[in-house]
Amino acid sequence: MVLVDKALQLLIWICTTHRRAVVLALVLGLVIQFIIRFFRKAFSKRGPNPFARDTRRAPEPLVLDQSERDRILKQGFVAKKIPDEVDAVVIGSGIGGMTCASLLAKTGKKILVLEQHDQAGGCCHTFHEKGFEFDSGIHYIGEMMSNSAIKFLIDQITDGQLLWSPLEKHYDTVAIGDMAKPKLFPIMSGREEFRNALYEKFPKEKKAIDQYIVLLKEARKNMVGLVTIKSLPKWLGNLLIRTGLVHYVTGYFKMSAKSLTHVLNELTSDKDLKAVLAYCFGDYGTLPADASFAMHATLVNHFLYGCAYPRGGASEIAFHIIRSLQKNNSTILVRANVKQILLDETTGSVKGVRVEKKSGDIDIYAPLVVSGAGFFNTYKKLLPQSVSPLKQVLSETRGIQHGIGAMSVYVGLHGTKEELGLKARNMWAFTGNDLDSICSEYLGLDGDAAGNEDIPLLFISFPSTKDPEWDKRHPGKSTCTIITLARYEWFEQWENERVMKRGADYELRKQRIGKRMWEQTCRFFPNLEDKVEYFDVGSPVSNNYYIASPRGEIYGIDHNVERFSPESAVNLRPETAIPGLYLTGQDVLSCGFAGAMFGGLFTASTILNRNLMADLMDLRKRTSAK
Repeated sequence: MVLVDKALQLLIWICTTHRRAVVLALVLGLVIQFIIRFFRKAFSKRGPNPFARDTRRAPEPLVLDQSERDRILKQGFVAKKIPDEVDAVVIGSGIGGMTCASLLAKTGKKILVLEQHDQAGGCCHTFHEKGFEFDSGIHYIGEMMSNSAIKFLIDQITDGQLLWSPLEKHYDTVAIGDMAKPKLFPIMSGREEFRNALYEKFPKEKKAIDQYIVLLKEARKNMVGLVTIKSLPKWLGNLLIRTGLVHYVTGYFKMSAKSLTHVLNELTSDKDLKAVLAYCFGDYGTLPADASFAMHATLVNHFLYGCAYPRGGASEIAFHIIRSLQKNNSTILVRANVKQILLDETTGSVKGVRVEKKSGDIDIYAPLVVSGAGFFNTYKKLLPQSVSPLKQVLSETRGIQHGIGAMSVYVGLHGTKEELGLKARNMWAFTGNDLDSICSEYLGLDGDAAGNEDIPLLFISFPSTKDPEWDKRHPGKSTCTIITLARYEWFEQWENERVMKRGADYELRKQRIGKRMWEQTCRFFPNLEDKVEYFDVGSPVSNNYYIASPRGEIYGIDHNVERFSPESAVNLRPETAIPGLYLTGQDVLSCGFAGAMFGGLFTASTILNRNLMADLMDLRKRTSAK
């Protein structure tokens, strides 16, 4: 390896002093990479393949008995339930952590997943209040109605037991302007249907629409470049960046370097069209002026292939993954707040975790720890600051920061979807068409002013309309969920207060914003105003409490341009500077169900030292040929 280090130093010197030698740099880089791969294969063994066989089986009937579901989803942490000789501890039961745990368990490893909340699932969990069931983060998932890689992966980690119901072809509506008489724009799944709906509303902007769709295709094709750079040895990734060769390897980073607003300004001057093309920035929580266009295009492509919702509700996701884990000698325990990652004092490597309990902290030992708790939680809270690589990683990346916080309103309604005239689609409501301006102005308010006037962005969803099994569980009832962005600073003074005990001032501020959100919603759906049976508001500090988001964000690290730079791609990866410690989830790749799930696959690939994406695609090909 000394020879490799010397060759690398020579290569970097050549590349930084002689630009004409880039071809030689590439050749030498490939040679060095070949040498490293040769020695890796010679002296290290690849782990087993979790996709060696197709684990799907015929779906069983839905489990409707809540006590049976709670037995799976709410297995409380006690010392006697800790398995002996755990191979890996996974912190957090979001879809990233559960995916990684499932794949490792399929290779024979004994995995223990620890969740700080009182039920498993992270943002995939549901909760019940006053006879109503609410999802906490799953509103619609793309590409689930085909044999896509996303669908095939979730099928493998749920043994084919998770079923999906399609949303309407017209899955989103964008509303702009006066909420009593807004301009309405349908968003359709299917590339041609999407294009034609835009043509109909913007007949003079066909050229801009066509160019936008071309960019969507280009972004989807180049997405593999992001994963490729993350997968390369870190030194090689940095070399490609320093020499500029990264842009010859993939066109992804030229697209990711432009903001969404920048690209839309290049395409058109029509403000309504720009708003319609940018509307779903709320799905990752970064304003268009700051958001990476490549990230946005990836999301839009995801939904173009059709949208769906879990049959039986969002908690079906965790329910079936846990059952699969249990079959593989692994488990998830809740009410298990990991307060510290334990390190060996001699080697500096991971040796386990410490779980906080009132009766006395409990140490659990394992040679591997996978943190799905997020970048900042892991590096700022769970690791001793004397050894945490946080400062180094932040210095090597550009602009990595917390995402914007969010607020949610949960409304229980009397009446079925038919009686209330509700559809299986979502509405995105904006008070104007300059999305950057109206949202920036709102987020610039102080806590006393927020909610006194109309909120510029609302995501309005009716989860009860999306699940065909809903009426069996909750006859005569419907639900509405409303989400908007909100500053954590508006509620920060109450972050250390007990939940439900934060006082009158907190409730006044939270309810003022929440009631404004509902009043605006009722302008679109006036027939719902007198149908309310349950009403609750969640603030950014609620998110901090229930899903352990440090600043009330629901999408992890901010999805700005810097987040998707080559430097961030190289440095935001599963492996860390701490031997035996890995990151997973949405901070490894990107936010959302699909992004976090593939983050879990990416982490398992790193741990097992094999290309699991290739293994997944090979299994899909073999089973499709039957």
